[in-house]
Amino acid sequence: MPDNKSRPSQERPWENGWAPDTTRAPGTRRLWLAGVLAVATVVACVATVSLTDRPADKKSAAGEQRTTSDKETSSGLISFASPTVSGSPSASAAKGTASPSPSASPSVSSSPNGGPSASASASPSPSAPAAGGGADPQPVVVRRSVQAVNYPDRYWRVGGGRVRLEAAGGSEFREDATFTMVKGLAGGSCHSFRASDGTYLRHRDFVLRAERDDGSSLFRQDATFCARTSQYGAVMLESVNYPGYFLRHQSFQVKLERFQYGGQFAYDSAFRLVEGLA
Repeated sequence: MPDNKSRPSQERPWENGWAPDTTRAPGTRRLWLAGVLAVATVVACVATVSLTDRPADKKSAAGEQRTTSDKETSSGLISFASPTVSGSPSASAAKGTASPSPSASPSVSSSPNGGPSASASASPSPSAPAAGGGADPQPVVVRRSVQAVNYPDRYWRVGGGRVRLEAAGGSEFREDATFTMVKGLAGGSCHSFRASDGTYLRHRDFVLRAERDDGSSLFRQDATFCARTSQYGAVMLESVNYPGYFLRHQSFQVKLERFQYGGQFAYDSAFRLVEGLA
């Protein structure tokens, strides 16, 4: 029978005459797994790079054909398209639209004497310039004459530095009876009247006069009047610095007086702002 010799202890092999088993190094299986994993990682990286390069080439080729419209339709993308040969339409065509004019004063119905109705609007709508014109629109100039309701043939006229109510006459009269309505010198939504010689109508000593603007706050207030609706379909002109005082004609002289409930005051303080005579 073969002798069954017990295997000596592996703790001290050389002392017992046994050599260690060198046919398989310790950890060989782990090294193989690590090598396979490294190779797989390299292959995956190479495949990813090759797949990424192809779309990039297509995108670069497609980017050369994109126009500015792509930038508008593609959200979040920046387009570097080259400018087209045909230029964009000129923006000067948009300048043809006219800016709206200030709102007009209340319209006027027929006079108590049965005369033709007249408009008391403060500013007509400006005529729009031709489309495509490069020049800026000119400021609107509102020229008005002031007609008495109870004396329809008479108008305000500057003479000797004062304003009187006179019957219509020749060219000199029409020039003196035509005023440029501007925004009130004292501000607000009221108006001031500028004569043809550059003076302004202002009340002084409760008399309406034509004087040069001295730049003072008092002058600006004296020369500013607010249009109020009259019961006769016209307007009443109230002083800014004397609330409750209105312009009226008396003995054909235009002056400033406190409002009265009498019938004569209502007639004498009602005026129509008609188209300028000049």
